[in-house]
Amino acid sequence: MDTIHFAVLGTGGIGRRTLEVSTEKETLEPVAACDRHGVAVDHDGLDVSELLDATEGNIAGDGTGDTEARTDGGTAVEGGVKQHGADAGIVASEQGERTADPIGAVIEESEHLDAVLLALPNLEHDFIPRIAGRFADAGYEGVLVDVLKRSRVIGMLDDRENQLVESGVTFVCGAGATPGFLTGAAALAAQSFVEVESVDIHWGVGLKSGYEDNRGTVREDIAHLDGYDMETAREMSAEEIEAVIDEHDGVIEFEDMEHADDVLLERAGVCDAEDVTVGGVLDVRSDEKPVTTTVTVTGRTFDGERATNTFELGDDTSMAANVNGPALGYLKAAVRHNRAGDYGVFGPAELMPGF
Repeated sequence: MDTIHFAVLGTGGIGRRTLEVSTEKETLEPVAACDRHGVAVDHDGLDVSELLDATEGNIAGDGTGDTEARTDGGTAVEGGVKQHGADAGIVASEQGERTADPIGAVIEESEHLDAVLLALPNLEHDFIPRIAGRFADAGYEGVLVDVLKRSRVIGMLDDRENQLVESGVTFVCGAGATPGFLTGAAALAAQSFVEVESVDIHWGVGLKSGYEDNRGTVREDIAHLDGYDMETAREMSAEEIEAVIDEHDGVIEFEDMEHADDVLLERAGVCDAEDVTVGGVLDVRSDEKPVTTTVTVTGRTFDGERATNTFELGDDTSMAANVNGPALGYLKAAVRHNRAGDYGVFGPAELMPGF
C-alpha cells in the first residue's frame, strides 16, 4: 500500500498515543494534528517527537469536557487543568500555529489527507456526527475513523450516510478497543455458531501513569455510573471528578454500559443489540489491570450443541496499545475500501483491520 497521509483531531491521551504508535506502523505518515488552541501541518510529515515533547504536560484542556469550545471553532479558555505556561497544547510546538477554528484548518488541508482519525471526547452525542458533516460539506474524499463509545451516536452517523457517500467518505465508527477491537473479536468468535445467544464484554484498565492524559476518557466513563449521564458528566469540575474517584478508592466498576458494541454487532448481523452486555473495571491509581479483559460469546452450533468461545487480552497490553493499534489498523483497512470506492458508514465488525 502507498503511504497514507493522515491527520489526528485531538491531542489528549488518545491523540498523542495515536501519533506515537503511527511511527511504528509501515505506510502511515501523520501530516496534521490539532487541539482546541491550534494546528500543526507538514505535508512531508510531522516531527512527532518534537510535537510530543513540546506538549508533554501542556495539553490543551479546560477540564469541563467542552469539546465544542476546544475544537469546533470556539474560543480558547485559559487556566485549564492541563495547561501550563503562556501557550497550551500544539501552539507550544515549533510546528504549531494558533487558530480559532482548528478543525477548519485541518479541513482546509483535506485534499492532502487520505484519512483523519477523530481522537475527541464525545461528551455531546451529536459532536462526532457534526464533525463528519463538516468534512463532507467541504467535499472531503477520504477516510474518517473515530473511537466513540455511545450506542446512540451510530444512528446519528447513519442519518448522515447519504451525505458521506455523496462526498466520497468512508467512515469507520467505534474503532478503538471497545467498541472496536473487542467488537471485531466477538464477531469472529460468533462464527462457530448458527445462533448467538449472548455477547459479554468485560474490560479492565489500569491508568495511573496515563491518567493525566486521559481525563476526558475517565469523564466519559463516569457518565455511565448510576446517577450520572453525559450531560451531568460534561458539567462536572475536575474537583468533582476527583471526588468520584476518591469515593471509589480509585477503582470504579461499570455494569451494563451504553457502549456501541451492541448496535455495531447487530448491524453486522451477529446478534440483537439487547443480547450484548458491556462492563468493566477502571483503576486510576495502578497501571496493572484490575481484571483481565475478556469477550465471551455463547451460542448454538449447527449440530445443536451449546458452547462458549472466549477471547482474552494479555494483561500486559496497555490501553494505548489496545485502542490506538486497532484504530490505526481500521484506518488502513478503510483507506483500502475508500480507494476501491466503498463509501458510507462501517462498523468494526464489518472490517478486518490492517496490520
